[in-house]
Amino acid sequence: MKLTSKLLMISASTLLGFGSIAPAFTANAASVETASRAYQNSKIKANYRYAKNLMIKNKTGLSGKTTALFSKKANPTIGAASGYADLLVGLKGWGYKFTTTQKKRIAANLVINSKSTAADYANAIQGLKAVGLNPTKFKPAGAKKAVNLVSGLYRQSMSKQTPNVKSQVLLALTMSSTFKRPSNAKFSKTSLAKSLVKDQQSNNGWAYNNTAASVDSDTTSMAIAALAHSKSSLSAVKTALVKGQSYLKSNITASGAYGYVFNGKTVANSTAEAIIALSSKQATVKYANGYFTTKQAASPLRAMLGYVNKTGSIKGATSQLIGVGQVNLATAAYRQALKGHSVYTVK
Repeated sequence: MKLTSKLLMISASTLLGFGSIAPAFTANAASVETASRAYQNSKIKANYRYAKNLMIKNKTGLSGKTTALFSKKANPTIGAASGYADLLVGLKGWGYKFTTTQKKRIAANLVINSKSTAADYANAIQGLKAVGLNPTKFKPAGAKKAVNLVSGLYRQSMSKQTPNVKSQVLLALTMSSTFKRPSNAKFSKTSLAKSLVKDQQSNNGWAYNNTAASVDSDTTSMAIAALAHSKSSLSAVKTALVKGQSYLKSNITASGAYGYVFNGKTVANSTAEAIIALSSKQATVKYANGYFTTKQAASPLRAMLGYVNKTGSIKGATSQLIGVGQVNLATAAYRQALKGHSVYTVK
């Protein structure tokens, strides 16, 4: 999930730029390969270890060209590298215990000010809640006093936001039942959910620019995850979720992965987003490591884990922070869903 509305355009990530690339499978109608528990554990352990070390070392990668994960100097606008919220929520989902030093580093660097966007607020709220800091009483870097980021987000206008940003905002505001809407709010969770439903296109998906021709699985998956987590009782929301899941069913690739196929290859991030969406409802989590059609070569989970190297890094990822962070978040979402929980609900 991304830090600006522009970056959020194609998921908590950009597809070919930030995504990791792996060969597409050849579909075999006779058998759909799923991820065995042993295979899952091996890949998840390596990926989680890499994600944990990013946090420990405060780096966006463990080799090659990297930058600081949390640093006002490296990222003066937001104080953190793009993709940090996914990393933190995923680690929390796996039970990671953030240290006092790590919490202080985050608090000392995250920037929220008058120039901050709704996406900045949403990611900050998600990240802070995940590590155990209070978004309603947070003192951003350079601020003289603590501020309520939840109230600040509610005062942001949603009228011209993209579906991606709306999804991130809805996820952030539904992370805790203690988050209260201020009297001067410009929207409510209900109105935001309705707005996101209206953004759904005629082919049942969502697009970063609200056009049917640009509908993609990343934006659709984010909308599904957000609407599902809102637990809205509105019939329009329930209908939109059913339609959205039908889009994912119809647009899985022959390999079992999701996203654009470019030169016979797909990207890990898109499949991670789809797994998060499938894990958002008990009725669909079975498809994360199952299949919609026997023409799939593999389940989405098996296809995604195929990108994970022995080191836990993601094959071909331009940004290991984004690649590792999203895969780790997806596996946490899947395992939490098997227990009847949501990775986005944090006490």
